[in-house]
Amino acid sequence: MTAKELPQETLEIGLTGGIGSGKSTVSAGLVERGAVLVDADAIVRDLQKPGKPVFKKMVERWGEKIITNDGDLDRQAVADIVFKNEEELLALNEIVHPLVREEIARQRDEHMRGSAPIILDIPLLIESGYQDLSGIVVVDLHPEEAVDRLVEHRGFSREDALNRISNQVDREERLSKADFVIDNNGDRDSLEDEIDKAWSWIMGLSK
Repeated sequence: MTAKELPQETLEIGLTGGIGSGKSTVSAGLVERGAVLVDADAIVRDLQKPGKPVFKKMVERWGEKIITNDGDLDRQAVADIVFKNEEELLALNEIVHPLVREEIARQRDEHMRGSAPIILDIPLLIESGYQDLSGIVVVDLHPEEAVDRLVEHRGFSREDALNRISNQVDREERLSKADFVIDNNGDRDSLEDEIDKAWSWIMGLSK
């Protein structure tokens, strides 16, 4: 894929990567360097708050077993259901994705009024078929290393981590869509260097 310029002056960069790849760290680093962020995961969390339409539809589908004692969504309970059953995952996507895309579009339009590059941090960017972007940045991490980091740093069981990774587009396909790849197989200092390189690449697109 060749990065292309948009009719607007504002750059829109799709940022994606497998779960556990360090994508959130990268997006935060790009914001520190001057970008603005549209964060799909943050949008999902907001839409899944108690009282919101997505929350209500999910409870209608799976019942109170997905609600914590505090009345919030039990994300692990949902994960235990959907990442082991393709039909249930499809049902979740049908509930969540339309409203997420709507909110992403609203935030994109809002940021188009400024001059800072827009980072669209979307885990399912490749699967969702977003087009007309200035470029796609992929944060790459070996799947086995991603599993280890999810278990060690985020408290996932190994089975849960493997199930989630298996339900995402595979590494090779993701890399084939990349205009720029950030290698996160090293340490944090190495990642900062990679983010610097990505930022330089992004800035070069506007010239």
